[in-house]
Amino acid sequence: MRTLTFSGAAGQVTGSCHVLEWNGRHVLLDCGLYQGDAATEAWNERPFPVPPDTVDAVVLSHAHLDHSGLLPRLVRDGFRHGIFATRATADLLQIMLRDAAHLQEREAEWARRHRDRRSAEPLYRQTDVDTTLTRITPVSYREWFDVVPGVRCRYRDAGHILGSAIVEVDLADGADRRRLVFSGDLGNRASPLLRDPELPERAELLLLESTYGDRDHRPMAETLDELETVLAGAADNGGNVLIPSFAVGRSQEILFRLGELYQAGRLKQQMVFLDSPMAIAATRVYDGYQRLYNSRDRAEIREAHAGSLAEWLPPLRYSHTPEDSMAINRIAGGAIVIAGSGMCNGGRIRHHLRHNLQHRATRVVIVGFQARGTPGRALVDGARSLCLFGEEVPVNASIHTLGGFSAHAGQTGLVEWASAIEGRPSIHLVHGEPDRLSALAAKLRERTGRMPGIAERGQVIAL
Repeated sequence: MRTLTFSGAAGQVTGSCHVLEWNGRHVLLDCGLYQGDAATEAWNERPFPVPPDTVDAVVLSHAHLDHSGLLPRLVRDGFRHGIFATRATADLLQIMLRDAAHLQEREAEWARRHRDRRSAEPLYRQTDVDTTLTRITPVSYREWFDVVPGVRCRYRDAGHILGSAIVEVDLADGADRRRLVFSGDLGNRASPLLRDPELPERAELLLLESTYGDRDHRPMAETLDELETVLAGAADNGGNVLIPSFAVGRSQEILFRLGELYQAGRLKQQMVFLDSPMAIAATRVYDGYQRLYNSRDRAEIREAHAGSLAEWLPPLRYSHTPEDSMAINRIAGGAIVIAGSGMCNGGRIRHHLRHNLQHRATRVVIVGFQARGTPGRALVDGARSLCLFGEEVPVNASIHTLGGFSAHAGQTGLVEWASAIEGRPSIHLVHGEPDRLSALAAKLRERTGRMPGIAERGQVIAL
């Protein structure tokens, strides 16, 4: 059998997982967590598309949990082989999977205590993560590595987060060879720190993400102007600025942009808090991989004699402990608080929202994708109140959505990248909501003259 099955991120954004079957071997491209409302997250407990003990390898595109977060459950349920990832991704997984297990264990304990669900169990535990991390093989960019007989892969820089990769899959059976390319999540060329997405040599089949397939992002210059205006207004009015942010990628981008304002003498706030142990740890990983930064931003950091993002932004303070976090809410105003989670569906940002949403001087700055059913999406959609810790909190704060900060390529970037690949590949769209998938499919047909397929969960295509 030579097939590809779309198991996750098909008709939706999260749960990335595609099953490659090649001559009796099974390889997973990603093994991601489903994130969103309760119905979406229920998919995390369903059986895997193939029995875990029949999976021969996993090839990861990057460390975000919607691409990697079910790995420990796969291992717990019988997977015994290797997991391939770039070196930076391997380092980030040490942080992200441990944090995910901690959250799973804490939520299960809460359910047992408060909902009388005495049989509540986490998806996986820290011991499962420990085992998972021993299975990871770090691989460098642009070097071919053997996965299973007849299948080898190569990573190219996707420019999405540190270590993110486009996966080239070379399939061989005797003299018959073909190339599959999985885009992973493609980066936004306007994003700081990281390099632009690389272009694969060729492909016969392309799996293309579609997170922002229906739109282009606002120009970065306009986005930064609005951010500066929001920050200045909050400082003048004595209000706090809350930035819900993903711990890996978006937090480091925001720190860099605030540092730019500081270095130019245009940041009025004297207190900037990164209130997320995972984001703090990830920022330190970023500091250790400055060789992967783009040349322009790396030179700016060096010219400021900054060996880290914390040195680049001197007002920055790390909030390690819960006590550090609670102390922030005793500040009357004038602080910038960057905290997880990015969609406001967990983490310390919910405590800061509870203390600040009712104040008109507060600014909430949304800088990332908000999935349907999440509290962050509710704020973007104009909710008048938000339920936080069993309490309805009125939303009197100003909500600002700065779409230019997306770490994903917009529609034009996706179309230009895909249409530049040699071989006129057959395209299948993944990792997008239905309206965005349809819009990107139409634009690609207009550009290439061929209609892409839109992946459906459980769909099998022959290779």
